[in-house]
Amino acid sequence: MSAPLRIGVSACLFHADRERPVFNGKPLYYLEQSMARFVGSQGALVYLIPGPGDAQGAESYAADLDGLVLAGGVDVSPGSYGETPIKPEWAGDAVRDAYELALTRAFLAADKPILGICRGHQLLNVALGGSLYQDILHQVEGALVHRDKDVYDKNAHTIVFQERTDWVGRLAPAGRAKVNSVHHQAIKGLGNGLVVDARCEEDGVIEAVTRPGAVFVRGVQWHPEFTDPTDQTYLDNGPLLAAFQASALARRSST
Repeated sequence: MSAPLRIGVSACLFHADRERPVFNGKPLYYLEQSMARFVGSQGALVYLIPGPGDAQGAESYAADLDGLVLAGGVDVSPGSYGETPIKPEWAGDAVRDAYELALTRAFLAADKPILGICRGHQLLNVALGGSLYQDILHQVEGALVHRDKDVYDKNAHTIVFQERTDWVGRLAPAGRAKVNSVHHQAIKGLGNGLVVDARCEEDGVIEAVTRPGAVFVRGVQWHPEFTDPTDQTYLDNGPLLAAFQASALARRSST
């Protein structure tokens, strides 16, 4: 029996803050429980990848691990794709961006699978030269409310898959599916080599992308880790994780 896959997940960051009583305001790395459970739900071992200032570089983690999951979280900084924040509250976290961009580029260079989730989907796009809408309601005419803080992951809408994508028939036989929606930024200019897999049915906002090739490189705007797998009204995300892991296994066996 082969050893379990070793999947790294990018860390969310709490920067140093003297006003925060937890751990006396010291900087923290953290991973939401639901993310760890989702990534490990099909037998993989889950590793939180330390952030900025770690003794090991991104290339070391790309060499050691079988795949990368880019987690959700705070906004991507407009400065990371060459723009200025339209509003101060949309400034994002450039420190986390730099850390995750380095990881993404290292895993791409190592030709190992990457799954981007929400912020991670956007970060993947930026790593490949793309840009973002800083705020969907502000910049996309006729847009839905893609983030409602009062209902959070219970906010949902329908996505429509492109006919050519392999999601149709495997993940969403009807060509459309319901997903949660917890974001106010979205892909604007598509990154180099990426193609659109799915869009929001109501307003056309990009909801899933892939980089065609032998190795799995995909981003999804929704949160699979927040979806109840027993709720059949939502997209079944099990095949998404299975495809990511199958690519990781194939990549491992080829080396």
